[in-house]
Amino acid sequence: MEFFKFTLTLTAIAFLSATLSSSHPGFNFGWGSPGGNGGFSFGLYPEFYQSSCPQADEIVISVLERAIANEPRMAASLLRLHFHDCFAQGCDASVLLDDSATIVSEKKSLPNRNSIRGFEVIDEIKAKLEEACPNTVSCADILALAARSSTVLSGGPNWELPLGRRDSKTASISASNNNIPPPNSTVQNLLTFFKRQGLNEVDLVALSGGHTIGVARCATFKQRLYNQNGNNQPDQTLEKAYYYGLKSVCPRTGGDNNISPLDFASPARFDNTYFKLLLWGKGLLTSDEVLFTGSVGTTMELVKKYAEDEGLFFDQFAKSMVKMGGISPLTGFEGEVRKNCRRLN
Repeated sequence: MEFFKFTLTLTAIAFLSATLSSSHPGFNFGWGSPGGNGGFSFGLYPEFYQSSCPQADEIVISVLERAIANEPRMAASLLRLHFHDCFAQGCDASVLLDDSATIVSEKKSLPNRNSIRGFEVIDEIKAKLEEACPNTVSCADILALAARSSTVLSGGPNWELPLGRRDSKTASISASNNNIPPPNSTVQNLLTFFKRQGLNEVDLVALSGGHTIGVARCATFKQRLYNQNGNNQPDQTLEKAYYYGLKSVCPRTGGDNNISPLDFASPARFDNTYFKLLLWGKGLLTSDEVLFTGSVGTTMELVKKYAEDEGLFFDQFAKSMVKMGGISPLTGFEGEVRKNCRRLN
């Protein structure tokens, strides 16, 4: 009798899933893990759009190929956008919302102001996906797909990407201000910020390796050049020739928006050079160099390992991106699938 009831229940769930999938494209039951009440939770999984929008990934890649060919720096910007989204109330596309009567945009937070970019590329991807599969692919999933494709198109690793995130109906400028690590963080600060999101030392070092592509503004590293410890002296861990080169880009006064590559040796190529530069005292941000100089044995050893073995770094970067992409997603009936990533439906 119990078995008969269980079979009926599974049949009912299958029917409900099929009904919801046809009336709400992109909706699927996640069979990943039992829910706390003994039922099933809605999970993320790679085949989420297999029937509702099978061409989703191809559409994302086609837009990104043009955008990155046009401006190689865009790959790093989109990778960073996903990171800044996930660290403020989870991977829910809250970072994409503009100001409105009910929303104070996260774009205005200290880590994001005059800093995060790539919104027009996300808008273009969204518009093309809405044409192909209306009301189906969430903005939160677009951010995750764009981060993966940006990595691959820059020469980095690929990974199987769990999908099924939904978009938030709220934003949190305070979460954005308080949860995104500043560029002058100590290694202990970084570990605290990452731990708060369920990420460990390995994730910290691997994800920091995303700085193998992209640039940073003078404002984010000026302190290292002129007043690292409040004594009007530069950061002693900076290699001398590199230090003089940075001073020519970033003067003591003004020039805050001047930019310098995070990995000057191969700024548009996703590789392990970032870690080699840390060994040589040529990390751009304090938060980069402290991974090697910050007296935490684990992070120091990982920097050395990734500098020696690019494959090891690629493998861990992929795993840590999946882990980061799973921070507090909205699934099932939570949130919504926005038609326009900048505003609520």
